[in-house]
Amino acid sequence: MITLAIAGKPNCGKSTFFRAATLAHAEIANYPFTTIDPNKGVAYVRTPCSCRKFGLNCGHCNDGVRFIPINLIDVAGLVPDAHKGKGLGNQFLDNLRQAHAIIHIIDASGSTDIEGNPVEPGSHDPHTDIDALIYEMSMWLYGILEKHWSKLLRQATSKTSNLIKLIAETLAGLGITEPDIIRAMNETGFDIHKSDDKSLILLSCALFRNAKPMLTVGNKIDSMQKEKVLILEKEGIHIASAAAELALRNADAAKIISYIPGNSEFAIINPDSLNSAQKSGLAGISTLLKTYGSTGVQSALNNIVFSLLDMIVVYPVEDETHLTDGKGRILPDAFLMRKGSNPKEMAFQVHSDIGNGFLYAIDAHTKMRVKESHELSTGDVIRIVSTAK
Repeated sequence: MITLAIAGKPNCGKSTFFRAATLAHAEIANYPFTTIDPNKGVAYVRTPCSCRKFGLNCGHCNDGVRFIPINLIDVAGLVPDAHKGKGLGNQFLDNLRQAHAIIHIIDASGSTDIEGNPVEPGSHDPHTDIDALIYEMSMWLYGILEKHWSKLLRQATSKTSNLIKLIAETLAGLGITEPDIIRAMNETGFDIHKSDDKSLILLSCALFRNAKPMLTVGNKIDSMQKEKVLILEKEGIHIASAAAELALRNADAAKIISYIPGNSEFAIINPDSLNSAQKSGLAGISTLLKTYGSTGVQSALNNIVFSLLDMIVVYPVEDETHLTDGKGRILPDAFLMRKGSNPKEMAFQVHSDIGNGFLYAIDAHTKMRVKESHELSTGDVIRIVSTAK
């Protein structure tokens, strides 16, 4: 399953974002290191369900909207010099290694300083927080490489191809692959014969960008002027109000409103049951949705999974005519797979035995066989024919 890590300095709204995305418990307080051990939960990305293309109601989607689970980790707050062990230091950085990508939450309102301490709103430049995370991750990777560098160079015997393989072996636990290293070397013009501390730091920075795609989310837009929010959005920063999303999901769970995560509106179920504070709160959130289109939480998850990680959604079935599994359920499963995946790779994701016994696949849309090398597209419904039962 895809795993995303929520990172950022203390008090930027990480745990609020985590709770809004998962409705799992996470302590929220205005002091450093509220999160010590990482909170882990299940969030969901949303996509149009393929059942509607066939004129069906699968029973596994919400009004044609399919939600697919992903893992979410809310790690401890980052402080300057974490790579040297300051704050929760290495524990913070080690938690990030488990993630396929990082959601970097920043306090867009500028109401907390670089260490997460409360300050006058707008007095801190949130852009410095973006640079801080990249720096800490890069220096952490540099520390690992620098520690092993002399040994790696000796073993590589002056061959770049050997060095790439050795670096990949050294950093395997961080999810860094040979293609990541090749891209990083090409981006930085790295030369094995001229390596020094500066070139190693540049290589480490490029490795971080390639191995851990990151989406920067400017949180707390509910307390900001629209003009400042739009400036951040133009700069490529994803805007969000985790507090507004959490309020909506809690209200939906309490049957106060009807809300599908990611929608631009919600419906109040029984207006007469609301007190004045609830009416005021929901009115404020309604205005925020009309202004920005959503709270930004669901779209952040979708952005990182479908854009940065380049995933697609496919549906395995055992009966391509009725779109059912062996128990007669319509499209019970939806898989996230890397764009460019083929039916045989899909078979292995269903089960290793299915993959090992793969014979061919049938596209439920066309009722035609597709080749093992056929490139799958998002929304495909595929029957896998295999010798395995």
